[in-house]
Amino acid sequence: MADGNTVRESRADDLSAIEALYPAAFPDEDLLPLVRELLAEPSGVTSLVANDGGAVIGHCVITACGTESSAVKVALLGPLAVLPARQARGIGGALVRDGLRRMSEQKVARVFVLGDPAYYGRFGFHADQSITPPYPLPEEWRTAWQSISVSQEDARPEGRMTVPRPWRQPALWGA
Repeated sequence: MADGNTVRESRADDLSAIEALYPAAFPDEDLLPLVRELLAEPSGVTSLVANDGGAVIGHCVITACGTESSAVKVALLGPLAVLPARQARGIGGALVRDGLRRMSEQKVARVFVLGDPAYYGRFGFHADQSITPPYPLPEEWRTAWQSISVSQEDARPEGRMTVPRPWRQPALWGA
């Protein structure tokens, strides 16, 4: 990230900037209801902002999840957004790397994402079929379901991911 930009956990006073960020970054998607619900969760949600001189220029959420058949800790990365004028400058990458580091510190074994393989592949994410998402994905989204190991042990739990209430919306999964 450029000099002066930092990544930190979000605070209550970042909410209005976060709420302005998503419509700017995703004008054709309404991610605000999901983001608001995730930020209202009492636990299990890591919310990070990238800021420049106090201005929020990027945001990402990582949610603690589980699996139906394993006690291995897993997490779900997303949504991730960067102001359009600040994209392609390493801000999203800084948010992802910081989030992965934090998940490793929290003893999470794997982090999953439903996103662009070309983008997330830069960080080491690979297509994953060992854990299935909570809802069936459209065929064209299958390669977008990816994971990365963030622990010393390459735990590969199997089964279906269990997610907290905000993620239990089939439309988020293309259904």
